[in-house]
Amino acid sequence: MSTVETFEHALDGLAVETTRLAPEAFEEVLEEVITEPAVGARPAVEGVSLEDTSVVLDPTPRQLEEAVTGVTGAVLGIADYGSVVLSSTPDGTEPVSLFCDEHVVVLDAEDVVPDMPTAIGWMAANIGDARESAIIATGPSATADMGALVRGAHGPKRVHVLIVES
Repeated sequence: MSTVETFEHALDGLAVETTRLAPEAFEEVLEEVITEPAVGARPAVEGVSLEDTSVVLDPTPRQLEEAVTGVTGAVLGIADYGSVVLSSTPDGTEPVSLFCDEHVVVLDAEDVVPDMPTAIGWMAANIGDARESAIIATGPSATADMGALVRGAHGPKRVHVLIVES
């Protein structure tokens, strides 16, 4: 099984939808998976852009509050956990990924690593030295602290990962 297939399998176990796509299909696929209104932070995936989509970039606090879907890029996918690493960005990756009920993650297939030790090594070399921050997110937000399982208590209720294959 390839690293991307392992990643998809782990995501499936977390009730996260995945779609593999070519960069030229990005805008069409994105419009199919988002629920409007949608806000976003520019994904750093070569060949894709949110500029010509219905996603609002640089949202105001009101737009963020009213949004159903948040679209962000991920700098890494961690195959064995089904986790994504969301790097802090000036245009607001954290609030866009956490405040909306739906989170659409855009990830380059080449940025999927096999395991957590590899991801930690990458983050130490690429994020830690620059004193930047990142979030490791694994599936929809969920808690069972008060009894029955509740999704979306501390973040998105639904997550969809778009894996862009060059």
